[in-house]
Amino acid sequence: MRSDRKAAAADLVVGANVRRLRVEAGITLVDLAGALGISHQQLQKYETGANRVSAGMLYELARYFVMPVDALFEGGDETGDDDTALTRARRRCHSVIDRTSSRVALDKMAKVLRAMAGD
Repeated sequence: MRSDRKAAAADLVVGANVRRLRVEAGITLVDLAGALGISHQQLQKYETGANRVSAGMLYELARYFVMPVDALFEGGDETGDDDTALTRARRRCHSVIDRTSSRVALDKMAKVLRAMAGD
């Protein structure tokens, strides 16, 4: 059991994944921090691995990015294969949809997505 509060290797992986997800979704540090109810400085410390991420914050991050908590622990050795690229694209779409609070806008998004999918 760790007796100190220093970041562990897992914290570095989580931080790198949070930063990657945030950047891929086009979300600023300030905006994500605001959505999570923390300062942008604290979020930056999570992303760099300077501070450990609590279980509660892991849960909030996973909810925000619409993914299981354990996905935040996935290694940074992505090869860019089609499945991984598809998963990242889906997460970007989900991120935009989940931040939309207007039912009218969501209905329009659904209509565009259905048209693009050929439904």
